[in-house]
Amino acid sequence: MNKSEEVEYCNLELRFERRHIQELIKDLIQEGYSLYWSENEAQFVISIRTGRKLVKLKFQRTGSGFKLVGDYMIKDPKLSEWMEKLIENTRGHAVVKRFKDRQILIENILFGEVIRLVEISGYRQRVLYQKGTPMTEQEMIRMFESREGEQRLLLCRLETDDELEKLYNALQSGDAKAAADCRQKLEELALELFRLEW
Repeated sequence: MNKSEEVEYCNLELRFERRHIQELIKDLIQEGYSLYWSENEAQFVISIRTGRKLVKLKFQRTGSGFKLVGDYMIKDPKLSEWMEKLIENTRGHAVVKRFKDRQILIENILFGEVIRLVEISGYRQRVLYQKGTPMTEQEMIRMFESREGEQRLLLCRLETDDELEKLYNALQSGDAKAAADCRQKLEELALELFRLEW
């Protein structure tokens, strides 16, 4: 990663148990970061010093566990690399924006995997990568003959739950655009669920 690069992590949703957060703290200390943490009834916060900047990772309580939420701008290359491993290892969701010179690269990550990569230069936008296309009838038949169908159905249900939670949050905050995006995604997921459960 280029040292001049800034990376913004948006719409983060990574789930953890308390022991995982304790391991994260230990890993960050071993990497040489100066940090402190605090906890209250609603959240657990890890504050990491990177040069003159302070990055505050906010873990929201969710029943017995926690989830890392929010948007973070990181200029430290080592911390950015650590964050990306974290997204991958927890099979989390995120939108990652890389700012370099006059160019922005945007990665949409779902379940720890890049599903879409877009490059923006000035006013031009170009899709560099898009995962998958809608399934053909032959692919559906092959899938039903294997165990892949059950796994895909489970992932689709989890994705639907996540999208419903995002829709609820968007409606609560009055974000009409985010709510419309969630509804569009839920329509696509409903169609896929119908095909998978049929």
